[in-house]
Amino acid sequence: MGSGNYSRCVAGQTEIEKKPIGEPGIQLNQAARQAGRIRIGRCFMDIYLTQGLHRAMQQHPRRLATLCGERRQDWRTLAHRVACLAAVLQAQGVRPGDRVALLAHTSDHCVEAFLATWWTGGTVCPLNTRWSRAEMQHALQDVQPRLLLADAAFAPDAQALAPALATLFLGEGGAPPGLPRTEALMAASAQAEDARRGGDALATILFTGGTTGFPKGVMLSHANLWSASAARLAQLPGAGTSLLATPLFHVAGLGRLVGQLTQGASCVIEPQFRPEQILTTIAAHGVREVMLVPSMLQMLLDHPAFDAARLTSLQRIVHGAAPMPPALLLRAMQALPRVDFVAAYGMTETAAGASLNGPYTLADHARQADRLDSVGRAGWGNELRIAGPDGQSLPSGEVGEICVRGPNVMQGYWNQPEATAQVLQHGWMHTGDGGWMDEDGYVHLVDRLKDMIISGGENVYSLEVEAVLMRHPAVALCAVVGVPDARWGEAVHAAVVLRPGQACDPDALRRHCRDHLAGFKCPQVVHPMDALPLSPTGKILKNRLRAQLADTLADKQEQMA
Repeated sequence: MGSGNYSRCVAGQTEIEKKPIGEPGIQLNQAARQAGRIRIGRCFMDIYLTQGLHRAMQQHPRRLATLCGERRQDWRTLAHRVACLAAVLQAQGVRPGDRVALLAHTSDHCVEAFLATWWTGGTVCPLNTRWSRAEMQHALQDVQPRLLLADAAFAPDAQALAPALATLFLGEGGAPPGLPRTEALMAASAQAEDARRGGDALATILFTGGTTGFPKGVMLSHANLWSASAARLAQLPGAGTSLLATPLFHVAGLGRLVGQLTQGASCVIEPQFRPEQILTTIAAHGVREVMLVPSMLQMLLDHPAFDAARLTSLQRIVHGAAPMPPALLLRAMQALPRVDFVAAYGMTETAAGASLNGPYTLADHARQADRLDSVGRAGWGNELRIAGPDGQSLPSGEVGEICVRGPNVMQGYWNQPEATAQVLQHGWMHTGDGGWMDEDGYVHLVDRLKDMIISGGENVYSLEVEAVLMRHPAVALCAVVGVPDARWGEAVHAAVVLRPGQACDPDALRRHCRDHLAGFKCPQVVHPMDALPLSPTGKILKNRLRAQLADTLADKQEQMA
């Protein structure tokens, strides 16, 4: 497979079958089957996620595979390093079905860790790098990994998290004393044979955001991830070099990686989202496609270094993981009029992809404005429907819960059969998202059902109010939540971050809302803020914001008492 040495980078360059799973610790799949989960049939039984690596090695071994900082490697080098790292994992006792935990910033070394674990037949469990120590310890205790891989940023704390767990230092940098380095072990290792274990075998356990209690582990198989990737590529052919700007512990980042692996296309990797560096990387390396959360897109457009003339290579921006404010989308289209914008709807439990909308450019905006507000129609291999409280499908135009079915839907929540049975019912994944479908099958989000505000008996959808606030020229970012209120049950509160150099008082923003919304939908209180609580992928954490605003109000009431 060739040398494992790095070269330096120069800037500028269906059958359906109900089938049990015989893996340890996954007896909860019985609950999923009882809830109506349709298992993947023989058509996906031979799919394994290292297949794209073998194919790229065969067809274009010298083409760029990954570029991370100054490190670049072709497919031949990547395959060699993956096979050697897999041998290291096997020497540490990793066997098919075992879990390997990963605590590291996104890098080419992380890509190798995913592939090497799949090469052994194991399951990757990436930890959220922004978790508290308690959350990390909970996840490790939950999945019981055979091994922990940690990079320079987290190695000093890794052994303290789980003293009894075997830990290896991943990548470059200074390793703590006594912690074995994968690079040294790989240099002394032969290449392992690929187990080619796929189909319904677990590929990864990705943890949800943990908005209530500790995060849940979402079990995604090789077939789940591959089918989501294949369906996306069938609808939206690959654009070439893609930038990984979202972390691999998030399904958006991992899904983008799997898509590039499936087609043997290059990945440019940024360990963390830093707007100026992202803009520089796109320009320097001819990036053609990037996946962004709306708040990331906002930060890029607002940054002083943004210059559309430097981004001529960019052909496509896929946005998802959070609703896209229409005003922000229009602004981005005006700034980048020749770029295709694509809305992707899904969640961790659906291996990201459930629907797509687009591509659209600025030229489409005037005649397709209503469609641009949609998250699209069911993706290939998926079905979507809107269900009422009784679980029955609702007519076009009525708001209910969005439900999904297809081969990309998760196997269940790790060690949580009751939670699995709650969301997997009669073959459908109940998303917890509220929305409606038009007569042409386009789905329109209205809110997370748990974020819907009931004020004075009226339903208020936060996304509708946020869309109006974002149309105000002074507003950079906003979030609308319900706060307990003695009179109304819940009161509509808006947290607003203004654009640099802009000034706008809360009363002016409330008047702006009254010009466009019914009175009961308008925020009763507008909170100017310097920043909103965001997840590592840029999603607004409304649970934290809601608690923060409630505490602020409680403090004010106490001071007035």
